[in-house]
Amino acid sequence: MSEEIKNKHTYDENDIVVLEGLEGVRVRPAMYIGSTNSTGLHHLVWEIVDNAVDEALNGYGNKISVCIHKDGSITVSDEGRGIPCGIHKKEKIPTIQLILSTLHSGGKFNDNAYSSSAGLHGVGSSVTNALSEFFDATVYRDGKIYNIRFEDGGRKLAKPLTILGNTTKHGTVITFKPDPRIFSTTDFKYDVIKNHLQESAFLLQNVHFKLKDERISNEEVDFYYKDGLSEYIKNINQNKKPISDVVYFEDNSSDIKIKIALQYCSDDYNETILSYVNNVRTREGGTHESGFKVALTKAINDYAEENKLLKNKQRFEANDVRQGLTSIIALKIPESRLEFEGQTKAKLGTQEAMSAVSNFFYTSFTHYLQENKQFAVDIITKCLESQRERIAARKTKEELRNSKKSKNDLPLSNKLCQAQSKDYKLNELFIVEGDSAGGSAKLARDHMYQAILPLRGKPLNVDSISTEKMLKNEELGTLINTIGAGYGQNFDVNSSRYGKIIIMTDADTDGAHIQTLLLTFFYHYMRPLIMNGMVYVAVPPLYRVYKDDNKNKQQIYCWNNSELAEAKKKIGAGYKVARYKGLGEMNPDQLKSTTMNKKTRQLIRISIEDPLSVERRISVLMGNDSNERRKWVEENVDFNKVDTFKDEVKLNGKK
Repeated sequence: MSEEIKNKHTYDENDIVVLEGLEGVRVRPAMYIGSTNSTGLHHLVWEIVDNAVDEALNGYGNKISVCIHKDGSITVSDEGRGIPCGIHKKEKIPTIQLILSTLHSGGKFNDNAYSSSAGLHGVGSSVTNALSEFFDATVYRDGKIYNIRFEDGGRKLAKPLTILGNTTKHGTVITFKPDPRIFSTTDFKYDVIKNHLQESAFLLQNVHFKLKDERISNEEVDFYYKDGLSEYIKNINQNKKPISDVVYFEDNSSDIKIKIALQYCSDDYNETILSYVNNVRTREGGTHESGFKVALTKAINDYAEENKLLKNKQRFEANDVRQGLTSIIALKIPESRLEFEGQTKAKLGTQEAMSAVSNFFYTSFTHYLQENKQFAVDIITKCLESQRERIAARKTKEELRNSKKSKNDLPLSNKLCQAQSKDYKLNELFIVEGDSAGGSAKLARDHMYQAILPLRGKPLNVDSISTEKMLKNEELGTLINTIGAGYGQNFDVNSSRYGKIIIMTDADTDGAHIQTLLLTFFYHYMRPLIMNGMVYVAVPPLYRVYKDDNKNKQQIYCWNNSELAEAKKKIGAGYKVARYKGLGEMNPDQLKSTTMNKKTRQLIRISIEDPLSVERRISVLMGNDSNERRKWVEENVDFNKVDTFKDEVKLNGKK
């Protein structure tokens, strides 16, 4: 055996570490809640809210309340049965203590307590406890008021289960405060929570969802909908041009309960399909979405064929029938038959759901088409338009191919600095603000994989204009040709010349405005780029703290004020601070090392977490209604906050 192998550390029983209780959650929080940023922070709230929803789903209580407190904690209360508080027969401790301090304990591992549930398979409350400074539970049950409190991520039982008194109420009240040692931010976003509760109210009709934010006021909003999914569709499409009323179907005849609502709009190139299982959004779809899509295409094709509405017997493709469609699919599935791909339930895997949804929707929608002739004609007409556009786009591509022109031979802007690689998935397009920034970026780029496209001025706001007017805009026309994948209904994400589209603008209001305009364009005309995680925003540094005397040269880049303060301390007396107000102020080597180098840069990936919120904000902030926009700004922007930073040079301990 070689000396090198002898000196290597052995792998034996001494290397095995057992993490007691909830410690494993704190060590690997992203395994349970997806991330430790704002998304993961709010996931803690969803887990507790989902437990309350489970009670309402199963017929216990019709009010769920959330209150954000000034100290950064949050309270979720319901009127359900209350968490059991008796002594657990096997573990010999109060059941509530077991549930809140142990993974994989709860009433959701069979169908006895819950016919369907939304929480993380019984680990939601304990995970939230594990990632909180404190976790306090008050239970109204069996005529008694119980209370138990944990601190330090559930590691300390600060207050054992105690009976506080008698009551006739029933339900559970949870208050917790996220641990700042775990999360990059512990600031709950009012709009995020509000939209989530409104979404839940749409799905769980006839249940009140209430929200109060004590940081703002003591006013309470109350979301309550009698018509559920139909009202949800109308809310999403309120600023569009619907072809018809909302179509709604419901089936409660089997263990898998199905609700489906849909509406077509004439002024929308995209499809919006939202799917849920037991009130939890399945962001990546799954078997229920697949079943719906297959049934929709088949039903429309069969009807069109039967009524001789298809020209040359050319059946519609899937994209033809989904252009301009908004649809919501909501299922309730018994816990014992529930299968997800991934811990955070992004994709449904239950195979029975595919056939259940497909068979039910095909039968129901076919019957609706037959009974509503005008609706059927309007939908078929829209599908024919989509089909003609698709065929025309395909013909154009074939003509280019036959004339020996590849997609690289399309006319491109003379300002575009192209990447050399033909491996398009690895290529990156940096959209930069102006020629000055473009010049720095071209010198800083990786010539093999990074392309630079400088913009001349601000792009057009496409939210309230026609496609024809959009195409006449030189900047947006250049962008469409540069990406090379089409636009609107005929956009083909697989034809994109770039695996990443990166918006790189100055860190000021003009830069933010350009970002917003470009994102609005991508949302309306190239949404698959966003849905596939291909659109990013670059994050250039705000400051450079440096010391450039001959004896001691140092520099630290900072992206926020807390990093700035730390950098000042680290470099010490004699530091200087440069505030970057534009990308053009950075030398190419500085721009490369901080913002463009794949190994050292920071990027923000753009995603659509909450479609209802995105649709609403774009229509309000980018639409024509100035009064509605002004109202939103007044409610959401604090004009009392000012930028207190001043350019400073500190030499020999003096400012």
